Amino acid sequence: MRCPKCLSANPESLAFCTSCGSPLSYISQSTESGEHDSSEAERRRLTVVFCDLVGSTALSGQLDPEELHDVIRHYQRVCADAVERHGGNVAQLLGDGLLVYFGYPIAHEDDAQRAVRASLDIVAAVSQLSARQEHALQVRVGAHTGLAVVGHLGNGTDPDVISIVGETPNIAARLQSIAEPGTVVISASTHRLVEGFFDCRSLGTPSLKGVAVPIELYSALAESSIQSRFERAVASGLTPFVSRQTEVEFLIQRLEQARNSRGQVVLLSGEAGIGKSRLIRVMKERAIGEPMTEIAARCSPYYQNSALYPIITFFQRFLRVYRDDTSKTTLAT
Repeated sequence: MRCPKCLSANPESLAFCTSCGSPLSYISQSTESGEHDSSEAERRRLTVVFCDLVGSTALSGQLDPEELHDVIRHYQRVCADAVERHGGNVAQLLGDGLLVYFGYPIAHEDDAQRAVRASLDIVAAVSQLSARQEHALQVRVGAHTGLAVVGHLGNGTDPDVISIVGETPNIAARLQSIAEPGTVVISASTHRLVEGFFDCRSLGTPSLKGVAVPIELYSALAESSIQSRFERAVASGLTPFVSRQTEVEFLIQRLEQARNSRGQVVLLSGEAGIGKSRLIRVMKERAIGEPMTEIAARCSPYYQNSALYPIITFFQRFLRVYRDDTSKTTLAT
């Protein structure tokens, strides 16, 4: 029996998941015909990613089957690592292709961003893998966000297989098919959720086989310099700042004390969206012209397994080291 929340396997006799503690008693058992009850599936908004290895047919004619197996295995591993690093899941390994989804069983408010970051990481990882191989490897990636039914929908022969049903995976597959080698193509629905966080180029509304309504497509090029929703809001324009005068004055007073050689530490905490970043921005605007240096470091859920990530990114921004810089350029900086 699989937990519907974390997908961990559990003995049939248990009432609660051994991994996350979620109740298992309501999970429908397989019927006598071997089919799962439809209650095991969920209607979710997912970001689905299709990834395909370019020229795999030609590659199979050039390599021994065992050599081809090793190449495909390494390719699948680097892709799966990129997906798992950003909180996604690999639904199916389709030979030289992968079906990936974000938003199930655990949904995040930034699943679309995670999907695009993972897609760009896949392209970069396969490029690095190609540099270590005798044969050039490239991938095409397509991503689309929309509603789908997801869950264990098979006939019980393989309870580990996740099925995704609906138009969403079909559109993602079509986007992958028209992508140029080494590129990531996203739909308008995904672009709306990630706009500002990535540099994108419009591809217009090309015809997609089997899709009646035209969809504007974009090529995701790279991450932008924007690192938070607040920075994105600043770029698009902020609403007037109201209230919070007491808090602003408190911060200004602490700044004045620091200026008088009385070091200060202020911890500003609160629920997401309450206005912490806006408050800091207002204080900085009030202190324009003051002889001070701003040092800002940010944590990120995408790099929670990367040691010293906030410090590294701070120095990269301070030294103006960019993602596409060569090692020689970075060392020269």
